[in-house]
Amino acid sequence: MTSYKLTWTGARAPLETAGNALTELLWPPAGAISLTKADATVEDGESAWKLDAYFEDAPDMEAISALIAEHGGLGGGDMEELPDVDWVAHSLEGLGIVRCGRFVLYGIHDADKLENDSDDIPIRIDANQAFGTGHHPTTAGCLTLLDRFSGWAPKSILDLGCGSAVLAIAAAKLWGRSILASDIDENSVEIAAENAAHNNVGDKVKTITAAGFNHSAIANAAPFDFVFANILAGPLAEFAPGMAEHVAKNGRVMLAGLMSEQEKGVIDAYEAAGFRVINRFDQPTWPVLLFVKT
Repeated sequence: MTSYKLTWTGARAPLETAGNALTELLWPPAGAISLTKADATVEDGESAWKLDAYFEDAPDMEAISALIAEHGGLGGGDMEELPDVDWVAHSLEGLGIVRCGRFVLYGIHDADKLENDSDDIPIRIDANQAFGTGHHPTTAGCLTLLDRFSGWAPKSILDLGCGSAVLAIAAAKLWGRSILASDIDENSVEIAAENAAHNNVGDKVKTITAAGFNHSAIANAAPFDFVFANILAGPLAEFAPGMAEHVAKNGRVMLAGLMSEQEKGVIDAYEAAGFRVINRFDQPTWPVLLFVKT
């Protein structure tokens, strides 16, 4: 099957902004992105960078052009058709080990590089087609904030829009609790289950395919003491009333996937639903918000 790659070259900052938008704001999103130094310079003499975005199906160039013009100020990229290869794994392979507090994320190819620190909580997430390797600021921010909760173990936990299930796996390892992990994409759910098994928490992470809160397993497990939702700002705001229905009094909700300019709208939606902000992971573009249900 043919896949596609779009490439832009220029200064690093706008390319990073565009790359984040292609995975977080575009629908369907880029399957993977890669940002590397290019053998060139930009106008001010600084090193140029190259952004590659990979798509399984032919990308909507009109939508992409409008998106990256707004987020990055870029023009149209160069498109290349690729042969039948595992293009997501190819782009993610070798990204290296990521440390987020005590959580240490690694791929199987980096297992021999792990340090044997007794305080570390290792999480194996291999390159695949489910979002959440820990390299994106939203995932890293959630894990860093989660690391601060070692003294409190909620009883009922939901990872809503789990992707690779990295947050569910982290919570299972941190708290030793059972986690319900859901995603709208069946392929992501299959990969999430595999990742849980690789991390020896397959008996603690139950994976389901569900759109939002629309599943009997979610209804039966509610109310939740803790909910993760690392998705997009639009769905996060839309889920606020449903979140209020499914979260216990004094329960916590961790939200990510929103950009800084979208933060106020998400906060307003959750405050209207009976939540208040109690913590925030301050990342310039991708903040992470922690709410409590009052």
